[in-house]
Amino acid sequence: MKRFFLLAAMLVSQATLAAPVNQDDYAHAQMRVDIGGGRKMNVFCKGSGSPTVVFESGSGQAGWDWLLVHPVIARKTRACLYDRAGLGFSDASGRPGSGANAVDDLHRLLSAAEIKPPYVLVGHSSGGMMSQIYTYTYPQEVVGLVLVDAGHEDEVARLNRVSAGRFDKMLADYQEGAKACVAAAQKGALVPGSEVFQQCVGPAPRMFKGSLAKAYLSNRVSAGYWEAAQSEDDNDPISADQLRAARKSFGDLPLAYLTRGVSPYADPTKPPSEMSKAAERDVKTMHDEIAKLSTRGSNRVVPAAGHSIHVDKPQAVIDATLDVLKQARSLPRAFSPGP
Repeated sequence: MKRFFLLAAMLVSQATLAAPVNQDDYAHAQMRVDIGGGRKMNVFCKGSGSPTVVFESGSGQAGWDWLLVHPVIARKTRACLYDRAGLGFSDASGRPGSGANAVDDLHRLLSAAEIKPPYVLVGHSSGGMMSQIYTYTYPQEVVGLVLVDAGHEDEVARLNRVSAGRFDKMLADYQEGAKACVAAAQKGALVPGSEVFQQCVGPAPRMFKGSLAKAYLSNRVSAGYWEAAQSEDDNDPISADQLRAARKSFGDLPLAYLTRGVSPYADPTKPPSEMSKAAERDVKTMHDEIAKLSTRGSNRVVPAAGHSIHVDKPQAVIDATLDVLKQARSLPRAFSPGP
């Protein structure tokens, strides 16, 4: 959902984590594919086998966000990550950053790169919403879903009710800050060492080393990045509407939902407030609701993990993905959502 969640995730992501090998592979474009009209998108596939696992990052995040999971899954099957329009090493699209447009881009990319279905989609946060839209739009291509603390189409409204309007205030404050970062980037003011750089960019996540850390910071000071990220943020309500309109049963599609065990709204130095506890109960309820849309669905709370479960507890995402992959391989490849 909103990049407020991403802000919380970024803070968690500063934890010291073991760096996987070959980070340089993620620090440059691997395969930039023309998806039409000369616009190119970056995709990075490793491994072999079927179904292909396709990773969808959260709002404003490039494919390298899956660094701790992607190479492990690639030992078991073909695993692909990519950069959405204007992020990482992909060209800007010139159209709104809505979920439906992102899904259209991904479908064009997979086709142009000859990455053929079936797919298991793994989506984080707003990327989980996009993964669901993709599944509803191209049901014959998707044989499994892993939703990593994925956004719910009614999450903003429901959390705003639980928080007695405070959630909207937090979002408004964040939006104001984000727009200031867009303006600063457009002026070339995101200079390392400056106050605005610290506010908008800060250090690279500690799991990123060497050339990957440099590539991350280079991307984050560019106007193109901030414009693309802001477009996704601005179009979040439209993406939610698109998912709401598509919502139906997932039939017997293997589906694993992973829910954070640590609230992004809680002050870690204090006991959780009643509001924070109520918000987390509602988040779990929403995730349970989506999991129940599949006869093979489950929702698992991951203890000690914040919103970015794939960063805090990557093994939980790896295990869920391999479980869904195993189920998908045991079922017929064709799938159609129920009525």
